[in-house]
Amino acid sequence: MDPKPKRLRTAGDGEVTERGEEQEPDMLDVSIIMPVHNASCWLDECLQAIVHQDFPGSMELSAFDDASTDNSRKLLEGWREKLLARGISVVISGHSSAEPRGVGYAKNKAVSQSRGQYLCFQDADDIMLPQRVRLQYDASVLHQDLLIGCRVQRLPAGSTERYTRWINSLTQDQLITQVYTSHGPTLVMPTWFCSRKLLLKVGPFDEGGKGVPEDLLFFYQILRLGGSLLRVDQCLLVYRYHERATTHSVTEETIWKLRVDFLQERVLSQWEKFTIWNAGKQGRKLYRSLSLTNQRKVKAFCDVDESKIQKGFYTYEESEERPKPKVPILHFKDASGPFIICVKLDMTGGVLEENLNSLQLKEGINYYHFN
Repeated sequence: MDPKPKRLRTAGDGEVTERGEEQEPDMLDVSIIMPVHNASCWLDECLQAIVHQDFPGSMELSAFDDASTDNSRKLLEGWREKLLARGISVVISGHSSAEPRGVGYAKNKAVSQSRGQYLCFQDADDIMLPQRVRLQYDASVLHQDLLIGCRVQRLPAGSTERYTRWINSLTQDQLITQVYTSHGPTLVMPTWFCSRKLLLKVGPFDEGGKGVPEDLLFFYQILRLGGSLLRVDQCLLVYRYHERATTHSVTEETIWKLRVDFLQERVLSQWEKFTIWNAGKQGRKLYRSLSLTNQRKVKAFCDVDESKIQKGFYTYEESEERPKPKVPILHFKDASGPFIICVKLDMTGGVLEENLNSLQLKEGINYYHFN
């Protein structure tokens, strides 16, 4: 592995790293990329946390105001002197159109006006802990083709408890194997940190606006292009939960379709046959959502519910064009893999995990979670 380059302390001086590589004169170490829309009630806390970063390299805040109707832009400008006094360069721009153009658009604008070799994505309603930039920068320098995340603390405490536990407890392998679950990206967007090189390889965020999960689309594209994921296993971000969050504008059906398509592309295309673990609502919905080619690969449903197993078969008729399927329903001990698990994680008191372990199955080889 290449030795880690020395941090650049100032911008514009063309310093040379320890590896003898001259940096572009106008580049900085890290740009904090911050889209802003009507965030005035959170900005002071967010910006104060940026001032308190213990990162010794060169930093800038690149903020783009997406048609805020409150005083977000004024608050941003009011922090300029404090940020500059801390040695943090400041770039603030935006637009005042009648309608916001969406998070993807604002992120792209903030990235395009920035100068950092590494990009730290920061939502205006969240709070980074003092060591965030330093620790994620150190990880990203060593792993320039990886998207870097971190553990989080949820605010208010106790909100989205299962989701927060999932974010923080995934193993390194599960960051990859559990990308098909309903939770979304295994590294949540507000924790992202990456090299500019990686972002340019993946391409810009989708600018479809409200209702488009630009983070999930970008996340999937990283994996398609051979990129990978790494989590710094420390809590580096206070991740705020509130009803105004843009994630609430994305429908479950939009996410469902993207997940099904990605599962078919990445997993089912590699399998000749498989079993759907859950003969109930979620398992049947997945079956109906599959392409005809992948429906024909389903050799059985399996379950623990005797009432479902006793039915013997699952049948349904969607249209005259599609033949009526007759798929066996088996007890899980009588079924064979590989499996797609359509049972929600952390909802069975450990029974699902015990059943999987009893069959000596390995996640990512013998089964994937889709729940």
